[in-house]
Amino acid sequence: MESRFDVIVIGAGHAGVEAARAAARMGCRVAICTLSEATVAHMPCNPAIGGTAKGHLVREIDALGGLMGEAIDATGIQFKLLNRSRGPAVRSPRAQADKRRYGAWVAEALCREERITWVVCRVGGVLVRHGRVLGVDLETAGGEAGGETLHARAVVVTTGTFLNGLVHVGRRRTPAGRAGEPPSQRLAESLKALGLPWGRLKTGTPPRLHRRSIRFERLERALGDEQPVPFSFMTGRIDRRQIECHQMHTTERVHEIVRANIQRSPLYNGQIEGIGPRYCPSLEDKVMRFPHHERHQIFLEPEGVDADEVYVNGYSMSLPVEVQESLVHALPGLEDAEMMRPGYAVEYDFVQPTALSRSYEAKDVAGLFLAGQVNGTSGYEEAAGQGVLAGINAARAVACEEPFVLGRDEAYLGVLADDLTTRGCLEPYRMFTSRAEYRLLLRIDNADLRLTERGREVGLVDDRRWARFQDRRSRFEENARRVARTTVTLADGNRARASQALRRPDVELEWLARGNELRLEVAPGEEREDLWSVETHFKYAGYLERQEATIERARRLEHRRIPASFSYSSLPGLSREIAERLTETRPDTLGQALRIPGVTPAAVALIGAKVSA
Repeated sequence: MESRFDVIVIGAGHAGVEAARAAARMGCRVAICTLSEATVAHMPCNPAIGGTAKGHLVREIDALGGLMGEAIDATGIQFKLLNRSRGPAVRSPRAQADKRRYGAWVAEALCREERITWVVCRVGGVLVRHGRVLGVDLETAGGEAGGETLHARAVVVTTGTFLNGLVHVGRRRTPAGRAGEPPSQRLAESLKALGLPWGRLKTGTPPRLHRRSIRFERLERALGDEQPVPFSFMTGRIDRRQIECHQMHTTERVHEIVRANIQRSPLYNGQIEGIGPRYCPSLEDKVMRFPHHERHQIFLEPEGVDADEVYVNGYSMSLPVEVQESLVHALPGLEDAEMMRPGYAVEYDFVQPTALSRSYEAKDVAGLFLAGQVNGTSGYEEAAGQGVLAGINAARAVACEEPFVLGRDEAYLGVLADDLTTRGCLEPYRMFTSRAEYRLLLRIDNADLRLTERGREVGLVDDRRWARFQDRRSRFEENARRVARTTVTLADGNRARASQALRRPDVELEWLARGNELRLEVAPGEEREDLWSVETHFKYAGYLERQEATIERARRLEHRRIPASFSYSSLPGLSREIAERLTETRPDTLGQALRIPGVTPAAVALIGAKVSA
């Protein structure tokens, strides 16, 4: 086996596959190390992609030239556009995935990349000398140290929940990264030896039920959109038939069973020490922390078109198996349901991401990048977003080029990187639209207009995507000119410029374009994107102009860099607490320093005066 590469990626989950493909497409020889090729881009939890804000991340990954958007468009089995009535800033696509076909599609896409080598192995440690990555050591077939050595100038760690992973089902504890797969213990200790700050988090998953044992006729149907909105800018229409999901609610009987068995839950008897996700609580937490809620919503989601397993979304738990069976049978329509796999909780080690720069490179170890749940995040989309940027930056590090960093005003991917590296994680991080202060600028409809040119600059966007984007950008610019100069007749008989008419809340571009006065260019299958982008450009022009002005003021601080060797402890006027926070985080710019919790504008002013002196 070849032992020298440009980039080594540890793990083939959603972060790992994006990192490997990005680096390979940018010209690097990449080794992707995985325990099994059968679990590439695996979905151990909810078999779905997207959702509020998460759909924005997928659109941006796609705009840069990443995989996830095309993968879910090719294998999704139910599509919905969320928040359709709440305005363009918060519209987000979501799709139920056929999990086996999704993983197979991604694996095939990576196999088409000639510069990627698959290495089925367990990585035992990262090799570092004089503060720089040299490669990785592999374990032997028997799981012992002393296997082969792979050399590379950059290593991307995307180990998910596998670092010292521990699975809990009732009082039964099993060392595992996820059910049935052993954890990475030597690798965890190897990374800890580098001095990276660590923590312990927890996540979980619900039971899986056999499709044929469920009485669906007693349940309410949850259908997808008649006209699915794709994730990828490379996808036209999605015409295939969509599956049905179903919804229900917990009952008082369910709540009684949880309360009666709460001390048997690892979450409540002290067995689990890791901190779980606040925004996706387990059933135990829902019942105990929100006793005033009479019921909680549950969705039954098939894991594939022809899969037997049905995912019970909203029913995550780690109670003993027999209690889980009682809780399943307490739900109407599930009285005779067969539980194929119990739910479980998994604890795992993570790296506090304040130890990383916004390129996802470790500040103290050159060439070492980390992406995904190992950085304290939750969700496939957050992992993939980190992975594509880590892969880009690993390739740029190999080429001795400056890091590729997106700002908070450019992308949700920039918000994600800045939040993680500036504030760190006290709990599993999940993206929300409320985290983006410039969210009206960072919409799903303009992700390509914001980012595809950036992806082309770094070498990730291929000729086919670039040609399609150029056509799309030309249509947008021409349509904007036509709207600005065309006078139209309104419903009340008055005439006005189309650009001014669109500022009225009751006027939509689609309605204006139905007449003969305003003729717009739209591409088959992309009509919605073309109209949304132009309509928002004019309807929210005042708000967009104000956000641009705010961004311009903020950029003054973002452009003022702080030397990596800056001594905060020796700066008069800084409190010890603020100096310690700044020393720990080591912000790149005055703008980033101002976003560190506890750091005051007065402290940033002191630093700015010293930096300018």
